[in-house]
Amino acid sequence: MDPQPSPSGRSSPVGRSPSFSVTDAGSQSLSSILNNPHAARLEASWVGWWSVSPPEFAPLISTKASSDLTRSDFQSYVSSVSDSYHRFEDIRNHSTKEQTLDVDNIGEALVACLREVPALYFKEDFALEDGPTFRAACPFTDVSENIVLQEKLSHYLDVVELHLVKEISLRSNSFFEAQGQLQDLNVKIVEGCSRIRELKETIRLLDTDLVDSARQIQELNANRTNLFALQHKLKLILSVNQALSALKLLVASAECAGALDVIDDLQHLLDGDELTGLHCFRHLRDHVVASIDSINSILSAEFMCASIHDTGDADAVILLKAKARASSSLNGKDVEQVKLDEEETTNFRDRLLPLIIGLLRTAKLPFVLRTYRDTLTADMKTAIKTAVAELLPVLVARPLESDLTAERSMDIDGGGSSLASKLRSLSSESFVQLLAAIFKIVQAHLVRAAEVKRAIEWIMCNLDGHYAADSVASAIALGAMVAESSQESNGQGGPLLPYAPLRSTAKALSSPGKASDAISPSNLSKNFRADVLRENTEAVFAACDAAHGRWAKLLGVRALLHPRLRLQEFLSIYNITQEFITATEKIGGRLGYSIRGTLQSQAKSFVDFQHESRMTKIKAVLDQETWVEVDVPDEFQAIVSSLLHSEAIISGNKDNAETNMTSYSDMVASNEGSQVADTGLQGALEQQEQTDSSGATALNAAQGKAEAIEKMKSDSVTSSQSNSSNMKERGKPTTQMLEYGGVGYHMVNCGLILVKMLSEYIDMNHLLPSLSLEVVHRVVEILKFFNTRTCQLVLGAGAMQVSGLKSITSKHLALASQVISFTYAIIPEIRQILFLKVPEPRKSLLLLEFDRVAQDYKVHRDEIHTKLVQIMRERLLVHLRGLPQIVESWNRPEDAEPQPSQFARSLIKEVGYLQRVLSRTLHEVDVQAIFRQVVVIFHSQISEAFSRLEITTPQAKDRLHRDIKHILGCIRSLPTDNLNNSATPNWGQLDEFLVQRFGAEAG
Repeated sequence: MDPQPSPSGRSSPVGRSPSFSVTDAGSQSLSSILNNPHAARLEASWVGWWSVSPPEFAPLISTKASSDLTRSDFQSYVSSVSDSYHRFEDIRNHSTKEQTLDVDNIGEALVACLREVPALYFKEDFALEDGPTFRAACPFTDVSENIVLQEKLSHYLDVVELHLVKEISLRSNSFFEAQGQLQDLNVKIVEGCSRIRELKETIRLLDTDLVDSARQIQELNANRTNLFALQHKLKLILSVNQALSALKLLVASAECAGALDVIDDLQHLLDGDELTGLHCFRHLRDHVVASIDSINSILSAEFMCASIHDTGDADAVILLKAKARASSSLNGKDVEQVKLDEEETTNFRDRLLPLIIGLLRTAKLPFVLRTYRDTLTADMKTAIKTAVAELLPVLVARPLESDLTAERSMDIDGGGSSLASKLRSLSSESFVQLLAAIFKIVQAHLVRAAEVKRAIEWIMCNLDGHYAADSVASAIALGAMVAESSQESNGQGGPLLPYAPLRSTAKALSSPGKASDAISPSNLSKNFRADVLRENTEAVFAACDAAHGRWAKLLGVRALLHPRLRLQEFLSIYNITQEFITATEKIGGRLGYSIRGTLQSQAKSFVDFQHESRMTKIKAVLDQETWVEVDVPDEFQAIVSSLLHSEAIISGNKDNAETNMTSYSDMVASNEGSQVADTGLQGALEQQEQTDSSGATALNAAQGKAEAIEKMKSDSVTSSQSNSSNMKERGKPTTQMLEYGGVGYHMVNCGLILVKMLSEYIDMNHLLPSLSLEVVHRVVEILKFFNTRTCQLVLGAGAMQVSGLKSITSKHLALASQVISFTYAIIPEIRQILFLKVPEPRKSLLLLEFDRVAQDYKVHRDEIHTKLVQIMRERLLVHLRGLPQIVESWNRPEDAEPQPSQFARSLIKEVGYLQRVLSRTLHEVDVQAIFRQVVVIFHSQISEAFSRLEITTPQAKDRLHRDIKHILGCIRSLPTDNLNNSATPNWGQLDEFLVQRFGAEAG
């Protein structure tokens, strides 16, 4: 039983002995059993059950046969024990339920204990020596409270011990079960130890009787095997030593194929285990690596020599020819095709074949091709640099072609002598010769590089039936395995060794369960071949890119000069660059985006500069235009006639298109062999060469069209009389009007200059098709500017300030209308010609732009016609304001010869003058449209003015009748379309007024 608690609340340890005996063990076991709550409860239950005296069971004596027994025969016995049996069942069920509840409530006692005892005593830092803790746990002031506190603490201790005993009793079953298992384990361990002793004795007896003799035989056999292995090792050492000597000799004599065979044998020995542990061959792998490096160096040097260095002689020959051509002052470019004949190709492939096979066996061909790419690129750049350095002195020493070139060179360079300065000082023809020489040099290098590329592709892919096909295939397979092993060594952080161990790779490839498709021999060979072919192609690509870069750099040095060149000069540079790009792209197989961008940029700058210069020139021409009619030289008629052939171009006949798209200079040259230069009509744009005593400007008739365009200056304005006299002196063919579509147009100076500029834009559009969109935009811009500025100068009377005109007359307006009408007429043809080179997706927007420009020209023409009508109306109103004074004089006696009044005569005179001016200048349709409005105004204004007059005397009536008849005669003679369908031409309100005032007979 548990000891009774002491007054302090703790168990007394008195009577406990530190020694342990059998009696103590028995008592402890008994105590544990007694502490078993189930056993105690069960015992108490049975004692209570048997506390009532059990009934005495007397044996039942059957009075019937066993076969005749029924349940009713046992009824008396069942009724006698039924009460006791029911009590037994209840006790047993109650015990089972309590056991289940006790098992389920393990740990509940400690929770209940925590609920009954304050939490203060369960804190981890509980210590009574702590002042606040002591005052909280022992709050007493006198002895009585101290006793109560001790009782309370004893109660807390009893509660904790009680619940601990309960928890221990609940876990006693597990303890007893573990104790029984430990006893069983002890028994099994003792049995196992005895069994081990028996086995050791049996083994000792077997070793003594059977194994010793067999072991001796095995040791003797192993000794014999070791002696054979030693003999094999000695032979292997001898063969390896001989192989090393042979390898040194082969490498020294550059016999790469034999050296690689020896290296293969040594490498297989190194890959195996035969040389493992031989200290004398510890440096063998290093020797093999050094030999492979030497072989790779030899093969790489021979490959570079065969592929690149042999082209040096060709460069020297090209430079000699270029120098001779430059010194002889021959113009143009001479780019010949550089090709290898079939025999040279065959010899070159045979020369490369053993080198490629050797590099394939060492897996160094991709690396050598990368080195070859860098060397080829550097050699290309060096060759171009050498060509520029050697040709520049010869080309710079050539005499300059014109004063303009010399001035340009001095202005830009300032006398410098750097390479860029010398390049900028070259004339366009000299620069084209330099580009042609570089073209040939680059082409020679690229043709050689392309031949190397084709030779390697032939060796790698197209050797079917060739004697070396098997060698190449085995070399590719070996190189693929070496490359794969090298990559694995790099991935594992090991040193990169050629001919890395291949045995593991071979085993991995030979085991079908472990090898995957990704590392199969066929896939390795395909990947290695693809790597070689990729590097082979990249070498040619890199060479082309280097050539493109150098060419673009040369163009970039002269980027400020090229926009200022003439069209033909710029085209020579543009065309040879296009040929260069096409040739290099054909060899390299890749587009040269950088050089194409450079060329496109310079071409756009050329178009922009040419457009800006033409905008400046046309502005100067318009500002100095006196709006005087000029004769039209035949060269301008030829330009306009070419526009009529645009239908053949649009129909899709390219041959006719190229024929009909004749440039301006071609038309001049084809004009029956006559040298047509710029006439006096363009005097406002040309350089003044000499001035005669009257101050008129004389033009240089010996200059061609190209030089005349470049030397245009806005220095002076030439009158129509001086133009006619100058043309007669020079004998140049001229006409009065510019014919287009069967209609003649009277022209002024600025109109002809606009025609020439439009023809030059068409030439640029035709010769620079890639910039067709830019050219079209520039044409639209210059057409808009011409229309706007003409409107400002004529309709806005701006010419009175800038050109010194005293007034804007009807003649000026009529000529402006003719120029505007002509431009409006040719806009559709210009649009169709320009749109031949414009991409289809952009045509719709540009078409709207052209339609707006054409509409602006039409509106401008109509405004000029309206202005002419307004001028006549204003003159009429001026005369009508003086009519009352004239009417007052009508009452005086008439003269001997009656005439119309001054009002009628002045009005008719001005109308006649306007009719003569317009009829000589404008088209009949325009004249009729203008005078139709004038007739309407005359009818309405004059009839209204006459109706307000007070005519009383017969003399006044006669004079009024005479004036009306005189005015109506003039009106009926004016050219109109007579839309009123009357028998009398131009019938109107004035006729009705005449009939109303003087009767039908007078009308």
